[in-house]
Amino acid sequence: MASPQGAPVPEEQRLGPVLRRHDQVQAGTTDQRLLDSVGPSEWVHTDPWRVMRIQSEFVEGFGALAELGPAVSVFGSARTPRDSKEYDAGVRIGRALVDAGFAVITGGGPGAMEAANKGAKEAGGVSVGLGIELPFEQGMNDYVNLGVDFRYFFVRKTCFVKYARGFVVLPGGLGTLDELFEALTLVQTRKVTRFPIVLFGTAYWSGLVDWLRDTLIAEGKASMHDLELFRLSDDVDEAVTLLTKEVGL
Repeated sequence: MASPQGAPVPEEQRLGPVLRRHDQVQAGTTDQRLLDSVGPSEWVHTDPWRVMRIQSEFVEGFGALAELGPAVSVFGSARTPRDSKEYDAGVRIGRALVDAGFAVITGGGPGAMEAANKGAKEAGGVSVGLGIELPFEQGMNDYVNLGVDFRYFFVRKTCFVKYARGFVVLPGGLGTLDELFEALTLVQTRKVTRFPIVLFGTAYWSGLVDWLRDTLIAEGKASMHDLELFRLSDDVDEAVTLLTKEVGL
């Protein structure tokens, strides 16, 4: 027996842990069979392949952030103007978190996320951006010095919580509310422990808090104790103190 190139095939062959002899010897190599193979491509759109892709996102995210150290995730609107008080607050929060010994994690986008990353970078800290693939994605902001892009929201959200000691939530929209209530649910159900959540901007968040108390809790859908899952603040130093006090940093 000869190989496709005409060279004699050996009597004994080792392919990784597998030993093949005599008529079980295969022509060519594993790399060759991989690189030469051409076939249907429908498999890249199947759920088993998606599971592998999801797994790879977890591996990449965990690998990038495993040695990050103490960190806080900061959320807020991508539409926050750079000349607004909210943007300035985000910068000051990012800077204060780094000064307190934290890395800063955001969604990596513009607006409030950019502000927190800017403050963190200017303070000489680790400025993390966890981006997401969106039809209107604007890319990672320039102040991120460690970035990971995700296809799947749930993988990204896992990393926001897994590698953070707490959340600071600036005024934001649906994405910000999604992250906020995800975190509140995880704390309420004790899926995570010692996880402080600070809502920054009393005027912005007071309507939501009133609804939680006067509707959600009043109708028995939650308990008064759930209002203790978060704190409100308008002061940067107070917000950072609330975080450090609870996580013991």
